[in-house]
Amino acid sequence: MTSRVLVTGSTGYVGGRLVPRLLKAGYTVRVLVRSPQRLSGVPWHDQVEIVQGDLGDAESVERACQDVETLYYLVHSMSSGAAFEQTESDMARTVAAATARAGVQRIVYLGGLHPEGVKLSQHMRSRTAVGDILLQGEVPAVVFEAGVVIGSGSASFEMIRHLTENLPVMPAPSWVLRKIEPIAVRDLLHYLVHAPELPAGLNRRFGLGSREVLTYGAIMYGYAHEAHLNQRYIYALPIPAPTLAGWWVALTTPIPHPLAVPLVQSLQHDAVTTEHDIDGYIPPPEGGLTGYRRAVQLALGKIAAEDVETTWASAANTPPSDPLPSDPDWSGRATYVDERHRWGAASPDAVWEVIQSVGADNGWYSWGLAWSVRGVMDKLAGGVGLTRGRRHRQRLAVGDAVDWWRVEAITNTDDGGRTLLLHAEMKAPGQAWLEMSAVPKDGGTEYRQRAIYFPRGILGKAYWWGVYPFHGFIFPSMARNILAAAERKSTGTGQVSGPNDAS
Repeated sequence: MTSRVLVTGSTGYVGGRLVPRLLKAGYTVRVLVRSPQRLSGVPWHDQVEIVQGDLGDAESVERACQDVETLYYLVHSMSSGAAFEQTESDMARTVAAATARAGVQRIVYLGGLHPEGVKLSQHMRSRTAVGDILLQGEVPAVVFEAGVVIGSGSASFEMIRHLTENLPVMPAPSWVLRKIEPIAVRDLLHYLVHAPELPAGLNRRFGLGSREVLTYGAIMYGYAHEAHLNQRYIYALPIPAPTLAGWWVALTTPIPHPLAVPLVQSLQHDAVTTEHDIDGYIPPPEGGLTGYRRAVQLALGKIAAEDVETTWASAANTPPSDPLPSDPDWSGRATYVDERHRWGAASPDAVWEVIQSVGADNGWYSWGLAWSVRGVMDKLAGGVGLTRGRRHRQRLAVGDAVDWWRVEAITNTDDGGRTLLLHAEMKAPGQAWLEMSAVPKDGGTEYRQRAIYFPRGILGKAYWWGVYPFHGFIFPSMARNILAAAERKSTGTGQVSGPNDAS
């Protein structure tokens, strides 16, 4: 195959997995992204054509569509508010018009599985409207509609996993009795990879699923069995309570409130395929469709082996942050900085290994209670908190999520060291970064640590000075404990771990 395809949403959960499979199938792949730096850490970065742009900008979409046969529309925002649906619809109309002008032959869109004739949630209604707009455009569109996607790192799977593991006894809203038809992410990708082979001019929807219909309660019982957990007890209450359930999911799983609410709202109705017409166009994968429990086994195996390609957290669509104080175009802005330098006998490689392991189970090498309290406060404010974890225990890539941080850059310093730059995604009246470097010096390593905060107004300044007394405990002990962990690693006297005291 030599045809060129354009993938939008390549930094997302599905798009990030689809691109390497399209490359393997022989396609020339182009991606349209708002922030190309978000792709610098993916293994297929040098194998694709990268175009910077936005789906809401007709010019950049048309430019990206030149010489493209198939466009994959894999973008859906988790925003909310009165203008959300209009923005999504406007974006779909922009794409439909731009692809027509550029001569694209097919659009492939991934929507959500839902019943007809019911009142849908705002997000499901918006996804359905986007599919309608694309089907009504000049370019033929194939709209795949899938339900709960089961795969390592998917938001739906992580919600199932953490609810089941954290709550052995679960009073649950009535949606746990709704019927759903899950689909393994590998099967979803199978259909997406083969979509360009569909007959020319085909313009319709297809329902995708495993052909195995379960209740959401059965989904959780099945997970408990495959994860070798003790018996779980789920009791359905006679109330749907989507808003309350959204908060419940946000507080008991790593899923933040803005994402938990639309996920829960999408469970208010049955999500089962009513036709299997796709079989006449794309045969099922070799060996057949993957059953739910087998999909859980595969996902758990990927997690255990630290072989998770993409996650809902790393796929979050975050805008580029403001420039740092050291950037040439920064000037005249209120900035607060806490800077620490400390020398240790450990090698730079050992210190860098510890730096790359921060967060999740290893913690933040300082006052654990303070970090935990701030994480709970962030969750209650609708933020991501500290339970988001990380994709791999020992290594990071640009774009990865680490608790409430996002990896913004991994760079080499002029003096032979390496630097990790994290941008905070917690709820705060300002923007914050954490920079950690390991630099060779005097036969050991100079560890450099810089916390940077851009306050937003008077409230932002008050926030900094309110937490400032805690910095006197957190930041010095963090530098001290990171070097101590590296020295233990160098001498073989202990594993990398995150001390949670302030010593």
